[in-house]
Amino acid sequence: MSLNPKVVCLGGGHGLAATLAAMRTLTSQVTAVVTVADNGGSSGRLREEFNSLPPGDLRMALAALCADDDWGRSWAEIMQYRFTSSGEMDNHAVGNLLLTALWDRDHDPVKGLERVGQLLKVVGKVLPMALEPLDIEGKFTNNQKTISVRGQVQVAAATGRVSELRLIPSKPKATPQVINALADADWITIGPGSWLSSVMPHFLLAEQAEQIQASTAKKIMIFNLPDKTTSDEFAGFSLEAHLQLVLDHLPNLKIDIALIDESVDGKEPGFVDLVSRCGGKVVAFDLADAKQNFHHDREKLISAFAHIFG
Repeated sequence: MSLNPKVVCLGGGHGLAATLAAMRTLTSQVTAVVTVADNGGSSGRLREEFNSLPPGDLRMALAALCADDDWGRSWAEIMQYRFTSSGEMDNHAVGNLLLTALWDRDHDPVKGLERVGQLLKVVGKVLPMALEPLDIEGKFTNNQKTISVRGQVQVAAATGRVSELRLIPSKPKATPQVINALADADWITIGPGSWLSSVMPHFLLAEQAEQIQASTAKKIMIFNLPDKTTSDEFAGFSLEAHLQLVLDHLPNLKIDIALIDESVDGKEPGFVDLVSRCGGKVVAFDLADAKQNFHHDREKLISAFAHIFG
């Protein structure tokens, strides 16, 4: 294995940012592929006003990959800064406004991300999974009643068993640079994060899902910590249910490593068997942040990835 492997990290939100913050210390060839279905908060407001990609998760990925020097760290802090006011600027992040401005001017999401990446001197690059904003729609069954909800915020708030999950539009085009990166990768990581809105969209976009499946890269699926807050979407479902939901949409997916927190190692034999049927093995480490035990710890992730890379 190369000392500087080509790694593609799939996800969105805080989970992807945690993976990237760790991965950037192990390789300079890291590509973040970020979901674009967010419709809440600052991102949702900018998306609606400018018909642009929601910038929030892309901003967080850029900040996680910023240069580890005074310049990079200070710009990352500025990108994450949120306005506080009683007016329309309230809760807008500076990075969201900067990205939206570049997209509005140049009409090229990838170019805009590259420009901000140059400003932050990021390690690697950040790409959106699609070049148009997407919506996620889910059908949830609860007490024999099925409801359909549309939008990331709405899906995250829904309860019950997921009976259907899809993207709108139904056949969006994958970002060409993402397809190329997946084809060229040595490793692909998936997760952690909100399973329905940050992880599953990568398997719902057919063109990208096919490339993930076809890639010769080794694949690591990083599962959420067992004590994530119950308000989080899909919380309370087993690790086996998390993986099965992926396989419901991509039945022939092969993974090499299922990375879990050591607190659940061996407690779910059905999960271990399912991972084995995917051609992989379960690897368990202490991954939880000591202060926020529903978040992955950066240093612990670095250690886990270094061990896996060998």
